[in-house]
Amino acid sequence: MNAPPNTNSVTTPPGGDVVDWLTNGTRDERFIDNIFAEMCIRLQQAGIPLKRSTLHVLIQHPQWLGARIMWSDGMREAEIARVDYDVRERSEYIGSPANEIHDGATELRENLEQDSSLGRKHAIYDEMRAKGLTDYVAWPLYHTLGKRHIVTFATDRPGGFDDAHIAGLKRVLPVLALVSEIRVKNRLARTLLETYVGSHAGELILAGATRRGTGTTVRAAIMICDLRDFTKISDNWPRDDVIDLLNDYFDAMSEPIARHGGEILKFIGDGLLAIFPLSQPNACANLLHAVTEARRAMVALNERNSATSRAPLNYGIGVHVGDVMYGNIGSSTRLDFTVIGPAVNMASRLEALTKQLGKTVLLSRAFAELVEREFELERVGEYEVRGFSEAIELFAYQG
Repeated sequence: MNAPPNTNSVTTPPGGDVVDWLTNGTRDERFIDNIFAEMCIRLQQAGIPLKRSTLHVLIQHPQWLGARIMWSDGMREAEIARVDYDVRERSEYIGSPANEIHDGATELRENLEQDSSLGRKHAIYDEMRAKGLTDYVAWPLYHTLGKRHIVTFATDRPGGFDDAHIAGLKRVLPVLALVSEIRVKNRLARTLLETYVGSHAGELILAGATRRGTGTTVRAAIMICDLRDFTKISDNWPRDDVIDLLNDYFDAMSEPIARHGGEILKFIGDGLLAIFPLSQPNACANLLHAVTEARRAMVALNERNSATSRAPLNYGIGVHVGDVMYGNIGSSTRLDFTVIGPAVNMASRLEALTKQLGKTVLLSRAFAELVEREFELERVGEYEVRGFSEAIELFAYQG
């Protein structure tokens, strides 16, 4: 550790050229956490006495503000921790290096060997001192249009990083910014597609399924759910209460659907459309297991709402099975990746009949035949369904 560091290898000698490797050797690596861990190991091999490093990135996700990627000496893979939106109100953030960088600092350096009373006051510095670290540096990592993320480096070398070490680390920053931005934006694109169209549709779109009118025929179980009396609720309740109510209702319905392999294709006001492709084993049974769990979640939600004097939420679910066209529909500049076809129309009609017949869940005969050996169903009778020439035999499921 006392020999002169080989910091020139950060940019020149074969095998130790970290900048060249970041530029040319990471093209086939999809994930930034893998690149970051490998970069830290290569920096060590280049003579920089790196002991710990973190990369903090802001992401656009419905649940998470960002993520922290952390590497320490001896690790082959980095650790990823998600960061909540409310982190900026907590003590772990206030006064932290991340706080200072986000507030505009362009460099933050802390000598961890000096008396702690003379340095910055935050738990993170105490933790690093306790681990034997001697020096810490943090820089903003600039992405396009001024977006700022954070990278940090720490060492346990007596005396900390020297000027050559710092210069070597700074050489890496611009290329790390470019490499990380590409991966973060790829992940962002995937996250946004998963958020707005679902994981399966998102994968198809990323694979190039973006031409209007293109699609494929899929045999699937179709589930359509809708709230009852939502117009009255939205007219009489404060806006924020209506939004909270809808979010709680969609959580109760959506989480079991995702857990059992279904894909929610869209939310339509107070309703949702989901499919369970029959290419998946036990798709129809999984749909009813999801319905069972969703009904229990709705019971629990109504119990919570009653404690705050809110009226219970009622809903109807229509279920059918059949072939649907799964693909791009819309105008020349605005597309919707969805499913259409008579099978979808049938599920919609059954959902509407739940109110008329006083049943929460109605199944078509075609769907019931696929699950009747596993589930207890109630035969409701044959009914005319708008838009279909023949009466349809219907079954109710109590869950």
